[in-house]
Amino acid sequence: MDEQKEKEITRNDFMNFFRDNDKLNLLSTDDRIEVFSTILLGSSDFKIKIFENIFSDYCVSHIGVLDLQNIK
Repeated sequence: MDEQKEKEITRNDFMNFFRDNDKLNLLSTDDRIEVFSTILLGSSDFKIKIFENIFSDYCVSHIGVLDLQNIK
């Protein structure tokens, strides 16, 4: 039985794939959601500006972000 070795994907490989719309179009909606929902390292990555930029990029106007730490 031949074992197929998986090629290690470098950072450059990943980023080149990510920046190529034709390659990204090979991913299913579920694939994209999985990547989107798991790529950040932790809670410190969740910033209002990131969400505002994402919402703007996707023309999302029915969702907003509330910073509870700055409410007095």
